[in-house]
Amino acid sequence: MSVSPAPDPSVVAAATETIGGVDGDKTPAKPRRGSGGVWWRHGLALVAVAFALFPIVFVVSAALNPAGSLDTTSLLPGGFSMGNVEALFSDKARPFATWYKNSLIIALVGGFLSVFIGACAAYAFSRLRFKGRRVGLMALLLLQMFPALLAFVGLYITFSRIGDVIPAFGLNTTLGLILVYLGGAMGSNVWLLKGYFDTVPKELDEAAMVDGASHARIFFTMTLRLVTPILVTVFMIAFVGLFGEFMLASIFLTDKDAQTLGVGLWGMTKGNERNALFGQFAAGSVLSSIPIMVLYLVFQRQLVGGLTQGSVK
Repeated sequence: MSVSPAPDPSVVAAATETIGGVDGDKTPAKPRRGSGGVWWRHGLALVAVAFALFPIVFVVSAALNPAGSLDTTSLLPGGFSMGNVEALFSDKARPFATWYKNSLIIALVGGFLSVFIGACAAYAFSRLRFKGRRVGLMALLLLQMFPALLAFVGLYITFSRIGDVIPAFGLNTTLGLILVYLGGAMGSNVWLLKGYFDTVPKELDEAAMVDGASHARIFFTMTLRLVTPILVTVFMIAFVGLFGEFMLASIFLTDKDAQTLGVGLWGMTKGNERNALFGQFAAGSVLSSIPIMVLYLVFQRQLVGGLTQGSVK
């Protein structure tokens, strides 16, 4: 009696996968999707990254360029030198440190006050019911359609007259420029803040009112703590906008000691010295980006949460 040899295990496994196993309850494995059709996506991403990094690399290269001129600047730095930074801070004709301080003061004070004004308005539109509430919201939205450039002449004449009466709020003053910026604090930020305020349950306000709390107490002690992400988001938006604002600042601030970073650095690109001062201009541009980068790195979680949750309603 002859004994048949045992079948090869690999052959059995292959046959089982093909016919679906003994009970037939297994389905054939789906073939893997080839990666040859998505290569263009990676190429497009690389092109976008290169396009975004090109100006940054060029400015950093110009800031580190030992010659400090536009003619000798290349995409990749040919040397490393901090001479442009030292010349930037030691140039008495162009007080870079004063410009930096003015920009920080305007951005910080204007940002905090913009958040406070916008939060007060958003709380009123979200929690209170009064006549003209809907019309007010629509009016704020409608005003955003008109460019701010239309009001520049009127603002200049107004604050030139105010300076004759109250010099601290006239032209060439930091307080006057902050006051002008606060005129647009109730812009689109009110809609963003109101959308987030609407996500806070109104039952919390009703429970606080039962205990005898007023609207002001509810707003300052309870609501502001619950809407911290959107407050941080609005502050960052306002800070970035005011820190780099140029058009109004160039009109209101003409004295060198009163100028901001945008106006002061723009002055370096004018005249016959713009080629020789390009290295200092690039160094100033790199240094001026530090506060914004720090804000985004520190508050990136609150920024994402404020933008996403505030757009639910």
